[in-house]
Amino acid sequence: MEKKFKPETLCVQAGWQPTKGEPRVLPIYQSTTFKYDTSEQMARLFDLEDSGYFYTRLQNPTNDAVAAKIAALEGGVGAMLTSSGQAANFYAIFNICQAGDHFVCASAIYGGTFNLFAVTMKKLGIEVTFVDVDADEEELNAAFRPNTKAMFGETISNPSCAVLDIEKFARVAHQNGVPLIIDNTFATPINCRPFEWGADIVTHSTTKYMDGHATAVGGVIVDSGNFDWEAHADKFPGLTTPDDSYHGLTYTKAFGKGAYMTKATAQLMRDLGSIQSPQNAFLLNLGLETLHLRMPQHCRNAQAVAEWLESNEKVAWVNYCGLKGNKYYDLAQKYLPNGSCGVIAFGLKGTREEAIKFMDNLKLACIVTHVADARTYVLHPASHTHRQLTDEQLREAGVAPDLIRLSVGIENVEDIIADLQQAMG
Repeated sequence: MEKKFKPETLCVQAGWQPTKGEPRVLPIYQSTTFKYDTSEQMARLFDLEDSGYFYTRLQNPTNDAVAAKIAALEGGVGAMLTSSGQAANFYAIFNICQAGDHFVCASAIYGGTFNLFAVTMKKLGIEVTFVDVDADEEELNAAFRPNTKAMFGETISNPSCAVLDIEKFARVAHQNGVPLIIDNTFATPINCRPFEWGADIVTHSTTKYMDGHATAVGGVIVDSGNFDWEAHADKFPGLTTPDDSYHGLTYTKAFGKGAYMTKATAQLMRDLGSIQSPQNAFLLNLGLETLHLRMPQHCRNAQAVAEWLESNEKVAWVNYCGLKGNKYYDLAQKYLPNGSCGVIAFGLKGTREEAIKFMDNLKLACIVTHVADARTYVLHPASHTHRQLTDEQLREAGVAPDLIRLSVGIENVEDIIADLQQAMG
C-alpha cells in the first residue's frame, strides 16, 4: 500500500489492514497485556526472536497501526509512538547518545526542546552545541567534535518560523558520519517529507496538526532506514555491539534497517516507558484521516492573514515563508512548494504592553499554550512558552521579545482577519 498510494489515500487507508471479520475501523486495544498458550511463545517474544504483543508499555496493536500509517506518510521503514513530542525528541537523541557524547542542533527550535537539550540532557552527560539555523557549511562543520553523534533541526521552527535548509544540514551531518534528525511537526508529511532531502530520522509532536483537534498529547519517531550505522560502527556502539540486556543481541546484525527503531522500542521504551495510550493513538488516527484536507486550508488562511498583517500600518514585522519578500521564501519554494503551515510570527509597533492588550482584546482567537490545530490561537512566547529562557537564549532561538505567535485555524479567513482588526483597535 505504502508504495502504491499517494499521501491523501495513505491518511485514510494506511496502517490498519483488517482481514475477514475484523473491524473496518481501527479498534482500541485497551489492554495492558496479551495472552499466549505456552511459556515458550512468551520467551521468544522477550528474546526478540518473534514479533508480537505481550505488554502495552512496549507495543500495542492500536499504536502500531497508527505508527505504521505515519511511517508510510513519511516514507520510513518503521515508527514508534511516544507519550509526547518531548519524549519523541528525547528518545530520538538518547537512542544513539550516551554520557560523554555530543550533538549539534539548530538554535531555532521550540523552547521546550531547547531546554531539554541544553539543561536536562546536560545533566545526563550529553552536551549540545547550538548553531545558527542560517549558518554556512563552514560554520556548521566547526561545531562538530570527535564525540558528536547526531545533528538536529526543525523543518519550520517553533515559534520563529525559520525554514531549515535540510539538504545543507544533511550534507554536513553525513560528512561528519552522523544522522540528521528533523522535527517535522509544523510542516507534516503533507507539506514536506524530509527523508526525500537527506534527513535520516523524523520526529513529530503528534499533538499538533496530526491530531488537529487538541484532544491528545503524543509524539512519534520515524526512521528512514537509510543511515548506515555499521559504516560508523565505532560511533554507535549501542546499535553495533552486543546488548547485554538481550543476551548479547546486536541490533544492526539482527534487524538490519530496523535496528534503530527496534532498539528504541525494545530498550528505551522498555526502560523509560513513555508510551502513548491506545486511546490517544485512536484519537490521533482520526486526526490523521483528515490531515490532507486540513493542511491546505491552514496554509490558505495563513497566507491571507500574513498578507493582511504585512500591509497593516500597526504591524512592525511579519515572518511567514509564503510572503515573497520573506528571507525564507526561496527555501520554502524548494522544500514546501505546496504550503508550509498555519503558524505566523509577527510583531506590533509599540510596547510589550500594547501587544498584550491586543491579545487580550481578541474574541475568536484565544490565548493558549497550544499551537497547530483547527482553531485560531495566539501566544506571546517570551512571556509564556519560552519564559524559562534567558534574553540571550531567546535571541539565540530566534525569539524576539515582541514576537507574537499566531496559529491560524481553519475557520473562515474573513472572520479571523476581522477579529485581528478589532483587537488592534
